[in-house]
Amino acid sequence: MSQISIAHSPDADDIFMYYAIKFGWVELKNTTFDNIALDIETLNQEALKGTYDISAISFGLYPFIKDDYALLRTAVSFGNGYGPKLVKLKDKKLKPNFKVALSGHYTTNALLFKIAYPNAKITYMNFLDIEKAVLDGVVDAGVLIHESILEYSHLLEVEKEIWDIWVELAGEGIPLPLGGMAIRRSIPLLKAIEYEDTLIKAVKVAHNQKHLMSKMLLERDLVRVDYDTLQTYLNLYANEESIELSELQLKAINLLYKIGFEKGFYKDIIVAQDYMLPKEYKSLRYDN
Repeated sequence: MSQISIAHSPDADDIFMYYAIKFGWVELKNTTFDNIALDIETLNQEALKGTYDISAISFGLYPFIKDDYALLRTAVSFGNGYGPKLVKLKDKKLKPNFKVALSGHYTTNALLFKIAYPNAKITYMNFLDIEKAVLDGVVDAGVLIHESILEYSHLLEVEKEIWDIWVELAGEGIPLPLGGMAIRRSIPLLKAIEYEDTLIKAVKVAHNQKHLMSKMLLERDLVRVDYDTLQTYLNLYANEESIELSELQLKAINLLYKIGFEKGFYKDIIVAQDYMLPKEYKSLRYDN
């Protein structure tokens, strides 16, 4: 029996996309998937250390782990007209060197924020603490992610949508790459392909059984929002487009890496397709 560790964030879209496996709706023979939920900064840092077999990551991190992890095609989250929000107290004027809270050094939103606000003084904290830090004046502003973008204090206002920064850099009609998953390259290729196929199936099953999955997650207190808010959030970040990467999504990821290279954040340009599991290997192997 193989034991495979899967790390994901505790936010609603990751929980939703993984729990078809946890509930036993999707299985892989002779394989046990052990999951752990961690905030996105911790996930990215652990991926840099190669801690987990499969891990949710920020797309912005991937060029730094490409030699140790392959990029998976499933459980992806993109913004399309929406995304993380830079918020501040209402009527507060931000200086060029304002102090800001971000959810992690390697997140996509951090990359885009740094491009737009090169003089800001950045502090990193758990995404659950950012709103309070802004309200308490610990920081001048903060970038809200996950469910926080839907419900935040009436004392706050949006200074800038990260989506707008993305459009300014990438142009219209390109979705914003936020989060995906990666798998350790040391796993035998045929096994890795089986694991990816299982995860694709899990995301598809969750999407097709959205009402039941949502009900079970809420009954078990596995998500932090009510039913209606959960549906709104899932429509944004765990939808049909999350099941398997499309050509447009791949174009968006590659554009992110091109922009990151041009702005000096990556040492070279990578093409996502070159770092994914070669699914054709399975059929070629058995044909021979």
